Amino acid sequence: MEGLFSGFIATLVTFPFIGYIIVFVVTKQITKKHRKSMSVALNCSFILLISSVHFFILSIWQVSLLWAILMIVLLSAMLVVIVHHKVKEEIVIVNVLKGVLRINSFLFSIAYVLLVGYGLVANLINLL
Repeated sequence: MEGLFSGFIATLVTFPFIGYIIVFVVTKQITKKHRKSMSVALNCSFILLISSVHFFILSIWQVSLLWAILMIVLLSAMLVVIVHHKVKEEIVIVNVLKGVLRINSFLFSIAYVLLVGYGLVANLINLL
C-alpha cells in the first residue's frame, strides 16, 4: 500500500497537470460549478507545480534551487501587492492571494514546460 501511495504522489509531482485534472473533476462533481472548480484546482496544483519544478531542477543539474523558487514566489507576491495597491488603493488579502496564486501558477507552468523540454533535449544529446 505504501508503494502505491508513493507512486501516486511521484506521478502527481512529475505530472502536476494530472493533479489539476483530478482536483477539477472531483470539485466539479461536488459543486457543479465550473468556475469554482477551476479556481480550486488551480490553487491545489500550485504546490504540485512548485515541487515538480524543484525536482526537475534537482534531477537535471543536481542542485537544489528551492531558495530561488521561494524568492520568486515572494517577489511576485510583492509585485501583486504593489499593483493591487496602485489600482485599488486598498489591499484586500483574498484578492491578493488569488493574484499571487494565479501569477505563480502561470510562471511555474512555463518553467515546468521549459524544464521538461530541456531535460528531454539534454537526455537525447547524452544518448547520442
